[in-house]
Amino acid sequence: MPLAELGDVTIHWREDGDPEGAPVVLPHALGLDLHLWDAVIPLLPRGLRLIRYDLRGHGKSSVPPGPYAMGALVRDAERLMDHLGLRDAVFVGLSIGGLIAQGLAVKRLDLVRALVLSDTAVKIGTAQTWANRIATVRQGGIAAIADATMERWFSRKERTGPVAEAIRARLLSTPPEGYIGCAAAIGGTDFITPTSGLTLPTLVLAGSEDGSTPPDLVRELASLIKGAQFHILRGAGHLPPVDRPAEFAALVAQFLAGIAHPACGPGCTGDHPHGDRGH
Repeated sequence: MPLAELGDVTIHWREDGDPEGAPVVLPHALGLDLHLWDAVIPLLPRGLRLIRYDLRGHGKSSVPPGPYAMGALVRDAERLMDHLGLRDAVFVGLSIGGLIAQGLAVKRLDLVRALVLSDTAVKIGTAQTWANRIATVRQGGIAAIADATMERWFSRKERTGPVAEAIRARLLSTPPEGYIGCAAAIGGTDFITPTSGLTLPTLVLAGSEDGSTPPDLVRELASLIKGAQFHILRGAGHLPPVDRPAEFAALVAQFLAGIAHPACGPGCTGDHPHGDRGH
């Protein structure tokens, strides 16, 4: 199991695709883990070095005492990329991962050449909303917020299917302290000023049925970044890599081809699934 010792935290990570390929980094949403991307990874183009990792307090990463600051989550990404020797990566951030992506792009342009921001915003919710949710988890555990989370994340039609049930189980397995720590980071973050100065190539995606970061909120994010592309995935909820993986992967592949990432011929930019070289 690949673990990176990064000062105050140990980060669990995984590599798929071509170990010599163009890097793509994929953090996950709050309360989940790197398996969020399982259905998308095989659908992405050849020639990519795909790095996923568990946020601090999630999955198989360590659980430092909370609350966490967004700066710490950005620093975790920065240190992991330095640890793995990654430069000029495309950073694919969903939900809290999208906040981390924005913070990292502002701080370390040498690490990030382009962004994919899915179902995220410059500010998600209010400080009071997150304080209330943290109090609920402290009192009743993750189970106390599971039903409401599923309602925000999935359309009514897909809320009780096997995909949603698997996500619910993963949510319930998250350490409460890790969830609370990252929830505090979200509640304290507003990136409107730094993100409005970004000019790197950016693809912004929104699920039409997303109850956590509705399309209009995500569209506002896209409007702040010069030249950003914006697409709505019809029928998708807050987690398009889970409920619309083929469409999500196709949009990302098209974006990567447009910025020549990887910079090679049709053999690695078309719809050619690659083999799994994960750990």
